[in-house]
Amino acid sequence: MGFISWIILGLIVGAIVKAVMPGRVGGGWVTSLILGVVGAIVGGWISALVFGGNAINGFFHLGTWIFAIIGGFVVAGIYGAITGRNKSVSR
Repeated sequence: MGFISWIILGLIVGAIVKAVMPGRVGGGWVTSLILGVVGAIVGGWISALVFGGNAINGFFHLGTWIFAIIGGFVVAGIYGAITGRNKSVSR
C-alpha cells in the first residue's frame, strides 16, 4: 500500500476514533484526523514488523483495517493521556 493510501485510511480511522472516543480525544476533528493518520501508519508499521508484511495486502484487506484502527486507538489514547495531564482546572 502506498503512502497516500495510508493517509486516506488514516482519515477514515480518525473519524472512527472520534466517534468511539469523543471525550477522550480533545482538539476537535482536525486533531482526531491527524491522530488517525499517525495511528494508521503506526499500525501498518507494527503489523509489518510482527507479520513481515503479510497483514498488509491492500487497502480493502481486513488485516490492514484492523491494524490501522488499533494503531489509531493506541495513538489517540497516548495523546489523551499526555494532554490530560497538562490541563489545569480553573476555579
